[in-house]
Amino acid sequence: MQKSKHLTMSEKKDAIKIIEYEPQFRKVFKELNQEWIEQYFKMEEADFKSLEEPEKNILDKGGFIFVALLEEEAVGVCALAKLVNHEYDYELAKMAVNPNYQGKGIGYLLGKAIIEKAQELEADSLYLESNTILEPAIRLYEKLGFIQVFGMDSPYERSNIQMVLTF
Repeated sequence: MQKSKHLTMSEKKDAIKIIEYEPQFRKVFKELNQEWIEQYFKMEEADFKSLEEPEKNILDKGGFIFVALLEEEAVGVCALAKLVNHEYDYELAKMAVNPNYQGKGIGYLLGKAIIEKAQELEADSLYLESNTILEPAIRLYEKLGFIQVFGMDSPYERSNIQMVLTF
């Protein structure tokens, strides 16, 4: 019988791999996002649309989804959504990390992957929407370089802060 190796938190962060979305991650993409949304808010029409069919509503529209893997387990997800008829090029959207792994730097790694992809796509800007009660998320976005902007309309009732990163 083989003993399972228990990793320290430092080893876990080093063991995280960020990969592009594959269809087998559809369920975890939805579940991780639905879990945090329902913990603080309620699912809205725009949530159902992007989470039920991420291929159709994110990928096929010029976006990308990244998955954080730890020992082949998907522990985090994040989308780069192409914005159309919008002041900004792309949106960092649907970032979610398994609650057992929050605070371990996984969101930061996902955010960096999204930023690098946006830069690779020659985007001038990256936009996001959030809510100020999600203080750790807001601190993460600030750490990634996002600043607050004002005056944007949102499809989400829960959104009370918009932020942008320009390149």
